[in-house]
Amino acid sequence: MSHSLNFLAIDLGAESGRAMLARFDGQRLQLSEIHRFSNGPVYLPDGMHWDVLRLWTEIKQGMALAAREVGGHLAGVGLDTWGVDFGLLDRNGALVSNPYHYRDSRTDGMLDEAFRRVPREEIFERTGIQFMPLNSLIQLLSMVVHGSPSLDIAQTFLTMPDLFNYWLTGQAVNEFSNATTTQCYDPRQGGWAKSLLSSLGIPTHIFPEIVPPGTVLGELLPGVAEEVGLQPGAGLSVIAPACHDTGSAVAAIPAEGPGFAWISSGTWSVMGAELPDPIINQQSLAFNFTNEGGVCDTFRFSKNIMGLWLVQECRRTWARQGQEFSYDDLTRLAAEADPFQAVIDPDHGDFLKPGDMPARIRAFCQMTEQPIPQSEGATIRCVLEGIALKYRWVLERIEEMLGHRLEPLHIVGGGTQNQLLSQLTADAIGRPVVTGPIEATASGNFLMQALALGHIASLEEGREVIRNSFDVSTYQPASRPEWDEAYARLLSILEQTG
Repeated sequence: MSHSLNFLAIDLGAESGRAMLARFDGQRLQLSEIHRFSNGPVYLPDGMHWDVLRLWTEIKQGMALAAREVGGHLAGVGLDTWGVDFGLLDRNGALVSNPYHYRDSRTDGMLDEAFRRVPREEIFERTGIQFMPLNSLIQLLSMVVHGSPSLDIAQTFLTMPDLFNYWLTGQAVNEFSNATTTQCYDPRQGGWAKSLLSSLGIPTHIFPEIVPPGTVLGELLPGVAEEVGLQPGAGLSVIAPACHDTGSAVAAIPAEGPGFAWISSGTWSVMGAELPDPIINQQSLAFNFTNEGGVCDTFRFSKNIMGLWLVQECRRTWARQGQEFSYDDLTRLAAEADPFQAVIDPDHGDFLKPGDMPARIRAFCQMTEQPIPQSEGATIRCVLEGIALKYRWVLERIEEMLGHRLEPLHIVGGGTQNQLLSQLTADAIGRPVVTGPIEATASGNFLMQALALGHIASLEEGREVIRNSFDVSTYQPASRPEWDEAYARLLSILEQTG
C-alpha cells in the first residue's frame, strides 16, 4: 500500500465517548484521539435516560474534526456502543421518546414477571443470554406491564448504535453483535425470537433486519455530510463494525491462536472465550452465562462482572463529599492498604445502581460478618481483590463447561491501565495475564471496517496487525496460599448471599 488509509472509529461508553482516527499503512495501525466527551445518565421525572441528542451532536463533532484533520480523506467510519439499550421509531422514522438508561428502576421486579409468563429455562433455551434486569427483553416487558404508549406508536426497534447509524445513513437495521445482547435473538434459528416475544406480549413487527459485523451500510446522508464538512458522494463508507463495544474489543485481542480466555475491562468487565457456536445447556443456564454474537462467525461465550463501576462510584461519592481523588490516587492508596481485609462479591445486587458505593460496601461487609474497610485505600483494595477473585470464579466455570484449560488470559480495554488489578488478577487465577491494547474497542472497530472494505483479508490477519501495532504487558502470578484462602471466603459468601 503506497499511502495510509484513514478510518474513524466512534466509541461510546457508559462514562465517556470518543472519536478515534485510525491510520493504516497496510502493516501497522496508528490511533489518535480526535474528540472526547462525557456521557452519563440524565434524570427526568419518568426515570433515568441517555442524553441521546447531545451524543448525536458529539458524534457529528467528532466526524467534523476528523474530516478536517485528514482533508476529507476518510475511507470509512464505524460506530460502537454499549449493549441492551434502544430507541423506538414511529411510522415516520422519528424517535418516539428519549432512550432509557439500563440502570433505570423501571425493570425492578420484571425478571420475576418474565418467569411468570415464560419459564426461565425456556427463555434461556431460546436466547442463550444471561439473565439481567437491564436486558432489552426485560426493558420491553416493563413497557408492556406499565402500558407504555411508546409501544403502541413504535414501528422500529433499534439498539443504540443502530439508531445512530440510521441517523447517519437512513438504513434502519440491527447489527448482529448488538442484537444478540438484547435477549430477543434466537442464535439457533438465526433471527429474532418472535414466539418468545409474543409470549411476553412484546410486539414483533418492530424488529427489523439483522446484518452481520462488517456490513457496509452506505454513505452519509447528504445533510449529515454537509454538516460535518464532507462532500456527499465522496466515497466515505459507513460500516457496522461489531457495533457492540465488547464485540469490537474482542476482535482486537492480539492472540496468536485459539484456546485463550479474555476480559474486556472497563466500567463493566466481560470475561469469556471465543467459540464457533453458542453453549446453551443446563450448566450455562445454572451459571448464568451468555452467548453474544462475535465477529467472523464466532460467539462470545461470556459473563458480565460489575468491574470498575464500583471504583467509579466510590470516586464520585467521595467527590460529592469534598474529597477529590484521581484514579491513580485511588490505585496507589489501594496498593498501600493491607490485603484481604474483607472479600466482596462485586456482582451483588446492592452494587448495581448509582449511589453511595462506599456505604454499600461497608454494609455488605457487615452483612457477611467481615471487617469493615476504614479508609479509601482499604475500600478500593477490597473492590479490586473482589473483582480479581470473581474473575477466577468465572474462569473456572468456563473451563468446567468447555472441558479444557484456557491460557493465557488476555485483558484489553481501559481497565488495563490499572496495573494493580492486572497483577491481582494474575495472582488470583494463577496463570499469566497479557494486557493490551488499551484502545481495543477502537482497534477492533477499525479492523472490521478494513475487513469490510477488503484492506484486511481475515480476522487472523487483523490480529497480526494489532500485534504489530501495540505493545502488551505480561503479568506473572505470585504466591497462591493467601489467594486460595480468600477465594474460599468468596465461595462461602456466594453461597451465603445467593
